[in-house]
Amino acid sequence: MRVGLDATPLLGQRSGVGRYVAGLLSGMGELVDGPELLLTLFSLRGQLPPTPGHQFSEAPRRLPARLLRRTWAHSALPPAEVLTGRIDVFHGTNFMTPPTARAASVVTVHDLAFLHHADTVTGDAVHYRTLVPRALSRGAHVITVSRAVAEEVRDTYRLPAERVSVAHHGVDPAWAAAALPDAGTRERLGLPPRYVLFAGNQEPRKNLGLLVRAHRDARQSLEGVPPLVLVGPAGWGDRWQGTPPDPADVVVLGYLSDDDLPSVVRGASALCMPSTYEGFGLPVVEALAAGVPVLASDIAAHREVGGDQVQLVDPRDASAWSRALGELDQAPGTPATRRAWASRYTWRESALAHLRAWERAVEAR
Repeated sequence: MRVGLDATPLLGQRSGVGRYVAGLLSGMGELVDGPELLLTLFSLRGQLPPTPGHQFSEAPRRLPARLLRRTWAHSALPPAEVLTGRIDVFHGTNFMTPPTARAASVVTVHDLAFLHHADTVTGDAVHYRTLVPRALSRGAHVITVSRAVAEEVRDTYRLPAERVSVAHHGVDPAWAAAALPDAGTRERLGLPPRYVLFAGNQEPRKNLGLLVRAHRDARQSLEGVPPLVLVGPAGWGDRWQGTPPDPADVVVLGYLSDDDLPSVVRGASALCMPSTYEGFGLPVVEALAAGVPVLASDIAAHREVGGDQVQLVDPRDASAWSRALGELDQAPGTPATRRAWASRYTWRESALAHLRAWERAVEAR
């Protein structure tokens, strides 16, 4: 099977979708008889990083995303095959997939924040309101990253069950082997001796304003609550919800490299994910893989991917978060049980689920 794959999210700093594509490629590289993948870039700039499998190659042609988006808004030309050559299926990894001449289409819909939480997404994400239905009108098969999102997609777009597949994210084995940050790393990054951690894009639906307020109240009323460390891209919008962090209580590190992030997570007293909405919640599973306690908002995705190994807290209740921050020693699980739970999420299994979805799309076409 020849598969065209949108690899554009691999360019630049990788946030959630970029890490998803990188993980998918690593999982595909583990398959003995994996498909031939043509990594397609909707950009004239940037170079792909080295890929882990012999069956990967860059598509022979590129065109810029803005030009293609304007053209595809009014026409089914040019088809994806203009960029890739002959393929059996094209997979759009980031909410949209181009028209095709003969190939089947697959699109990953990571979440429906652009519909349910439109005030928390960027201008680009607002276009998903048009791009996702357009892909579905062309018959695209949908991949979601959790059962929770699969149910939302089926209900929202009234799709039959056979047009939606679930492929959970995986966790790189490096997370289970992550070491505590050494003295040099702590000094270089400005890490306090003890800390609780948030990891992810600092955007409105991550609910950082509530976390900052809850943490401040916990520090004022309880002894031993460690400082809060925030890592991840700066994001957009009013991410603090009117409560900017106090530098005395909160350390904002910003984006961390893949070399530093696992160690920083491993060194945390707990990972805090107070999001009002998630499609999967990869930081939750990565922290569990490192054996770290997790406090996560009580939402469908976190219940699914964290199971009984996370402490679920109402994302609207700052007092509940303050109490949880003061009772970190009561977080569920042990390092061993957390790692065991997370071990079920592998990129190889994700790759196999993608392969089954591609095969279903080709059969339906």
